[in-house]
Amino acid sequence: MRRMPGEFEKHTGTILVWPVRPGSWTYGGKEAQKAFAEIANVISKTEKVYLICDDVHFDEVADKFRGNENVIPLNIPTNDAWARDIGPTFVKEEDAVFGTNWKFNAWGGDFDGLYKDYEDDDNFAVSFCEKLGFGVIDQHDFVLEGGSIHVDGEGTLITTEACLLSLGRNPQMSKEEIEKRLCDSLGVSKVIWLPNGILGDETNEHVDNFCCFTKPGEVVIAWTDDASDPQHDVCVKAYEILTNEIDAKGRKLTVHKIPMPSNPVVITKHDLDGFVFEEGEDIREEGEKLAASYANFYICNGAVLVPQFGDSNDSAACEVLSGLFPECEIVPIMARDIIVGGGNIHCITQQIPL
Repeated sequence: MRRMPGEFEKHTGTILVWPVRPGSWTYGGKEAQKAFAEIANVISKTEKVYLICDDVHFDEVADKFRGNENVIPLNIPTNDAWARDIGPTFVKEEDAVFGTNWKFNAWGGDFDGLYKDYEDDDNFAVSFCEKLGFGVIDQHDFVLEGGSIHVDGEGTLITTEACLLSLGRNPQMSKEEIEKRLCDSLGVSKVIWLPNGILGDETNEHVDNFCCFTKPGEVVIAWTDDASDPQHDVCVKAYEILTNEIDAKGRKLTVHKIPMPSNPVVITKHDLDGFVFEEGEDIREEGEKLAASYANFYICNGAVLVPQFGDSNDSAACEVLSGLFPECEIVPIMARDIIVGGGNIHCITQQIPL
């Protein structure tokens, strides 16, 4: 029987991709690379980190992590560094691990995709599986990114309508057909649809930036009490759906709230001056609000990496997650240089199950 493990389960390793793309990462990626290196070093304390890099940067990356046997540089071409979205979605059948290969079209293809050249990203899942010897389950006729789904490991999946019903994904399929594909591909039997995620999230509101499982039967949701914020209505609606749902095992869900940053995180002139955009690429603007969220944390073996933004709610977010993961070390990670690229800590990491 096929099963997609929950992220909170013990696993063997994490995939990261070294950030260098000039349209995503400022100043040749130098600012973001500091955060990526910190994340790699934290994760590698308890599991392997497969650090993907291109020919040009391979020696630099290998030198940076020389002596850390748990950081394994691999030369596989990519267009960008969003391992969660371009990497294989791993599932288990009996004791074997397989990587699911979806179609990746840069979050919308010709309809509303973020960049035009994404062939290497689209090929990455198969390339990684072949290099490490994992079998591949071919789902390449279906557009999906790893950050658009979250599972409890026991048959329940959460996603957003804003993303999976986007005209840039699988417009030829109905909601029911998409749900059946998810169930058949991932071994789930219950799909919970939230209308939206974080408003303004350029991934068409991925669920991993808004709501995720902390254990079977329990979820955490990004929350704001500010009724003047359009996000408030999104949070209230999602909370109502979740508290009235049951999971695949028939359990009522326990819903925990994690605060959103109290102040907006925006693109600055310094950020804007550091980008180099390609023709046809979605460009950034000074003052543009970024989809900053503490719900985009990452669980590694024995630790939870929590994004921080220099905001008054940074410590409150850590306190919430400390209560939900009492057995784990809570590791704050300054994530501003990551979200400037368009994502967050969860977006740049992909797990490999035991």
